[in-house]
Amino acid sequence: MSATKMGAPSAARRGVLHGWSFLVDGMAALGTVLIGVLMAVICADVVARNLMGASLPLVSEFGALLLVMIVYLQLATTLRHDRMPRSDFLLIALDKALPLPGRIIRGVFDLVTALSLGVIAWSTLGILSKDLSAGAFIGVTGVATVPVWPFRAIILAAMTVACIQALLQAATGTEKNEGEPVE
Repeated sequence: MSATKMGAPSAARRGVLHGWSFLVDGMAALGTVLIGVLMAVICADVVARNLMGASLPLVSEFGALLLVMIVYLQLATTLRHDRMPRSDFLLIALDKALPLPGRIIRGVFDLVTALSLGVIAWSTLGILSKDLSAGAFIGVTGVATVPVWPFRAIILAAMTVACIQALLQAATGTEKNEGEPVE
């Protein structure tokens, strides 16, 4: 085989990893924008309470769903950049003394994480299905209502991406997913 043909899978892999990184970090960026939206909604509600003496409709329900969406949208990038809060001082010491067992233990942690996220995504799929079939909404009929399924669909997509990210880390190691692929 020529050098060009041997380099093609590497270039394709780099392209896929770059696209994946863009998706994962893009979801986190969307979560960050939604933090601004949530802040604006809360501020608008405070202003409405002070000026009109009444709360805006849907603020608490919308805020609760938005907050859950934000957390799940930013979960995959938190995993990708190895920023999950944990107490891993023993793993750090193990990595320095015996790197292979340390990588194996981290791989097991990543597999357990992927399994947990997969279970949550699967249960979210059931909830989304129920919401779609029942036509579920939040709010007060006649005042303001919003369908719930778009929120659930975004949460399901974010959980699925986070699950795939954890599987990728289990297969390749965290440090390979940190930044751009090394040539």
